[in-house]
Amino acid sequence: MSRVVTSVVGAVLEAWGELRVDALRVLLSLLGVAVAVAAITTATGVGAVAEQATREQNERFGGRPATFVLDATSIAPAGLDPARLDDAVSRAVDRHDVSWSTRHAYAQRSVQFADGVVEVGTEVVDAPWAEIHRFEVVRGAWFTAEDARRLAPALVVNDAFWQRLGAPDLAEHPTVRLEGPEAVTAVVTGVTAAEPWATEPAMWMLPTDRDLTSAAAVESGFPDGPPQYELWLPEADGEAVAEAVRSEVEGALGEGATASVSRQDYAATIDGDPYLPLKLAIGGVGALVLLLGGLGLVNIALVTVRQRIREIGVRRSFGATAPRVFFAVMLESVAGTVVAGLAGVAVAVFVVQDPRVQAWVAQGSVQDVPPFPVEAAVLGLASATLVGALAGLLPALVAVRVKVIDAIRY
Repeated sequence: MSRVVTSVVGAVLEAWGELRVDALRVLLSLLGVAVAVAAITTATGVGAVAEQATREQNERFGGRPATFVLDATSIAPAGLDPARLDDAVSRAVDRHDVSWSTRHAYAQRSVQFADGVVEVGTEVVDAPWAEIHRFEVVRGAWFTAEDARRLAPALVVNDAFWQRLGAPDLAEHPTVRLEGPEAVTAVVTGVTAAEPWATEPAMWMLPTDRDLTSAAAVESGFPDGPPQYELWLPEADGEAVAEAVRSEVEGALGEGATASVSRQDYAATIDGDPYLPLKLAIGGVGALVLLLGGLGLVNIALVTVRQRIREIGVRRSFGATAPRVFFAVMLESVAGTVVAGLAGVAVAVFVVQDPRVQAWVAQGSVQDVPPFPVEAAVLGLASATLVGALAGLLPALVAVRVKVIDAIRY
């Protein structure tokens, strides 16, 4: 074993020494390999950031995997009692240890601004809704348990709403009047980030029994009927848990009531990697550059071997075996491409981890920036090593065929 290790180490050191002799020519040939490895590795790393950005953007709309929506209806003349439905869902959620659930309803509320009353699109949600949908507040804070006990309702508003109020300091607890049959003064507690497309005021508020069931609330723009219920469940057994909750809720609502559940997150409809074609295209270009760099390396290795015929012949005459000569010559290419691969991976890590590059790729939509993918570095180094082995194969075969008598004549 020690003899094998000594032979391998000696071959590697010998290969590295030969590379240093022809440093300039080797450097030029390996430049293309380093560029190709950097391109392939960068494509994989940037693809991971872009994929995370797409995933988070989808989660903002449909919820995290796996988010299910539960609806209930009734054919009874009296319709469906929202309070009874809420109690049934709460019992079922507690029984099945569902950690994340929320009511969700859309509404229109009349808001008094300085320049008049405006109908504002409103989402009525519970506090867990923000975690399920990766909802971010850049000023102030999202709803807490204390907000449900406020005498004045708490509001989270978008940037357009906040600007229309005059961009007040949230530390001063700015208020706004919600008009309607039962007018109320609400407190703005949070503001979302400005979005180019969000030019109209919008707001989010916590639901109450008054909001969802009273005639005055319905006349104010709240939906006529019960809200939807969103459940964020584990992907492994989400279908089974959602069906169990649906069955229990339907049974609790009595005759004439029907409950349905469906999955709404992006993972239920998107298969595979949406960035796979782009990754393959960039990877194909990188592979082509890698191939060209390998061909250049083959050419230089062949020239080098021909210049070393006398040296190789002398070594053979002193007992160097054919395998030793073969691997020594091949390792020259492998050692060079491994160094080039390391340089390419280092460049890729620097580029992908640059906050400016990540911000440009993600367009500000990534909360959980993924670390540099280890598989990208492994792919780059493996590609460089493979090219080095293939590029060194032909020169190594030529070196093995050198005879002692030919070296003397040379």
